[in-house]
Amino acid sequence: MKKDYYEVLGVGRSATKDEIKKAYRKLAVQFHPDKNPDNKDAEEHFKEVNEAYEALSNDDKRRRYDQFGHAGVGSSAASGSGGQYGGASDFSDIFSAVNDMFGGGRARSGGGAPFGFEEFFGGGGGGGRKGRASAGIQGTDLKIRLKLTLEEIAKGVEKTLKIKKQVACKECNGSGSKSGATENCKTCNGTGEVRQAQKTMFGQFVNIAACPTCGGEGRIIKDRCTSCYGEGIKLGDVTVKVTVPAGVQEGNYLTLRGQGNTGPRGGAAGDLIVVLEEIPHELFSRNGDDVVYSLAVSFPDLVLGTKVDVPTLDGAVKLTIPPSTQPETMLRIPGYGIGHLKGSSRGDQYVKVNVYVPKDLSHQDKELLKDLKKSQGISPDAHNDPHAKSFFEKARDIFS
Repeated sequence: MKKDYYEVLGVGRSATKDEIKKAYRKLAVQFHPDKNPDNKDAEEHFKEVNEAYEALSNDDKRRRYDQFGHAGVGSSAASGSGGQYGGASDFSDIFSAVNDMFGGGRARSGGGAPFGFEEFFGGGGGGGRKGRASAGIQGTDLKIRLKLTLEEIAKGVEKTLKIKKQVACKECNGSGSKSGATENCKTCNGTGEVRQAQKTMFGQFVNIAACPTCGGEGRIIKDRCTSCYGEGIKLGDVTVKVTVPAGVQEGNYLTLRGQGNTGPRGGAAGDLIVVLEEIPHELFSRNGDDVVYSLAVSFPDLVLGTKVDVPTLDGAVKLTIPPSTQPETMLRIPGYGIGHLKGSSRGDQYVKVNVYVPKDLSHQDKELLKDLKKSQGISPDAHNDPHAKSFFEKARDIFS
């Protein structure tokens, strides 16, 4: 089973394009085959990273992936990208690979790291987490499972769900402070991050981490709220509506943006991931967007033909069984299957016809069968005898 693309890159589902690109850069350098020769595990990781980035860096592919999972972007998001390693097979070494992939610039003089390596690993200034305090900390994603009947999957359905999640504290309006007052963190001077320099053979690397005192927010809460202990969030019950399109399958999931856990101290909410499960049906089995129903028919009805009421996902319909229908025959009822995920039409229902063999027979029934057994027309070789009376003629005589 394919890994979740967000987990492959190590980012949340609400990650920005820049965060996705940054994560990709780091992993591409870590697992590039030129840096890990003869390491099959690293090679597989590199392919996964490229495939995940291919899907999540494209707005349309990411939207389809968020809604339908891997099914929304095909069997391989990286298909057609070319190359042995997802389009990177032409890189002669890890430095040129990074340079080509991420548009690295000039080589630096004075023993510095080549093509912006300091920026690549977080050095060189710029950006950072400054100003994060005003937006709070991003809330975490929430995952739930939703069971669906085949009838609901066939036409699509809207569900109202009651879930438990982190919501904004009403006492402090989610600020974490009774008065709403904050002050700059003295450890990081309000930047939300701390830096540690390290010298290596490639030059100076700067490791940037979230400030341990303020948790990366840059601000410290004053006069903490006693209801939420300064977090700005509490566990609560909420009701959400989920619209499930027709044609979904087991393992597909829907992403409800901003419906996950609320972030501490005014932070944006994460996403709600609704994983879909299909409840096995007692009458039908599913084959893609088609459904299959097994129907037992008496031997005379198979021979002479008949009309029967057959259950479907939309109620019973009349089905004609032609004369001389053979066991295991599949009869088609068009348009009574599952709605197509990417279209307005529906699949079909197939009725698999089998002969019904009774376990208990009356004396009269047994005598009738014995008379029928004597008929030459019932033998598989009867068609070779031009003088044998038609089996269908004898069957009509006996069962009429």
